[in-house]
Amino acid sequence: MKPFSRGAGILLSIASLPSAYGIGTLGRAAYQFVDLLVDLRQRYWHILPLGPTSFGDSPYQSFSVFAGNPYLIDLMELIRRGLLTEQEVHKYDWEDNNSEINYELLFENRYGVLEQAFRRFDRYEESFLAFCEKEDFWLNDYSFFMALKAYSDHVAWTDWDEDIRDADMPGCERYREQLAEQIIFWKFCQYEFFRQWMQLKQYANSRGIRIIGDIPFYAGADSADVWAHRNWFLLNSEGRPKVAAGSPPDVFSPEGQIWGNPLYNWESMEAEGFTWWKQRMEMCAWMYDAVRIDHFTGIVRSFGIDLRRGGIGSGRWYKGPGRKLTDIMEKAAGECRLIAECLGYQIPAAKKLLQKTGWSDIKVLLMAFDRNTANEHLPHNYIGPNHVVYTGTHDSDTIVGYCRDKTEYELAFLYEYLGVKTREEIPDAIIRLAYSSIADVVILQMQDILRLGRETRMNRPGAAGGNWRWRIGNEILNDERRSCIRTWSLIYRR
Repeated sequence: MKPFSRGAGILLSIASLPSAYGIGTLGRAAYQFVDLLVDLRQRYWHILPLGPTSFGDSPYQSFSVFAGNPYLIDLMELIRRGLLTEQEVHKYDWEDNNSEINYELLFENRYGVLEQAFRRFDRYEESFLAFCEKEDFWLNDYSFFMALKAYSDHVAWTDWDEDIRDADMPGCERYREQLAEQIIFWKFCQYEFFRQWMQLKQYANSRGIRIIGDIPFYAGADSADVWAHRNWFLLNSEGRPKVAAGSPPDVFSPEGQIWGNPLYNWESMEAEGFTWWKQRMEMCAWMYDAVRIDHFTGIVRSFGIDLRRGGIGSGRWYKGPGRKLTDIMEKAAGECRLIAECLGYQIPAAKKLLQKTGWSDIKVLLMAFDRNTANEHLPHNYIGPNHVVYTGTHDSDTIVGYCRDKTEYELAFLYEYLGVKTREEIPDAIIRLAYSSIADVVILQMQDILRLGRETRMNRPGAAGGNWRWRIGNEILNDERRSCIRTWSLIYRR
């Protein structure tokens, strides 16, 4: 697999970009961000998952592992193409709030606007028909699932009427005819999303920016994937998870976490040649230049919790497919570079498998300063350059937030390691530490570049509600700050 070019990049969700319509989109602000990356002498843009959000507004809980989020479709592009008018878009309340995403408002308004655009769309357009044929392996199930979900007042599929609860029930065919128009609408949304996404990616690549995508390890329980392929997941007779995926206590959540996703039926998946995983990775290779594999440890072992028997304490480990799956993934990825997120609860077998694959691993500097000089996240312990170093991830605090509540005693080791004397110096010292490391790639959270506090944190693992909402708003990089980032990129050959 081709190695990474030494460089630096920024972690920023497309949803966090500014726009006049409640959420960042694939429109003008995304192109402007690519231009900003070029101006800052960056090489990479790491985005969060692009799937349609469901439970808790998390991009890691999606209605499909293949679909794109219709919220991210640029409405201005639809106006330019004559599918909408400005009056139609402006009649909705998008809330004048550029600092936070209001998902409830988006749910109420966004699909109404897209349905108006759909009514003017030529469904016999050659490129649309070609897209539907190319993506048939997932698009039909997803579009039917979403049409049924709307028909069922958006409740989870396990609560649907019995005749549509199972995708292979005879009654489903009657609903395919009844909901034919809605099914085409959901295909239209995906066509528009991927049309706009590929234009943005091509622009980024033309300017020398490579896109790092993000693939959630688990499928959402309330998803087209689980509904249409129940045999690939460990479910009870009602379609609910026999055991819910989660994590024992670790550095991200001292209490442990219950995510709620079903565990995989690896025997069934292997019997079918891991086709679903092969398709996922092939799609990632089409969409991205590199991809971060979330929760890599799950390939070796997954932590499952039997909710009937209690909470985290009832959890146990379930064996994964290991090398059988990573070989399939690597072959399907082709030239797309793979990054393994192997953080949190430590599983030695996962570390060994990662070494065998040769994929890049992740280091996080906010996990480094525990006074243990052998900590693997400290740069002096890096073995070779095959790492992607983050100041912090979407699951961690900002650097400013991390330092805010710590005592001088707690910061003593950090002061000594960084060679600074005050907490105000720490954020930039950590960024320079990352840039100066031997790691191939350094990725900074946009919040850390802007030196923002804890209120801009993207996700608090284990916390219900209030996550995934931060937007960049009116925060801008002044000339002095831009000059700093450019200078560090040049000095450290990024």
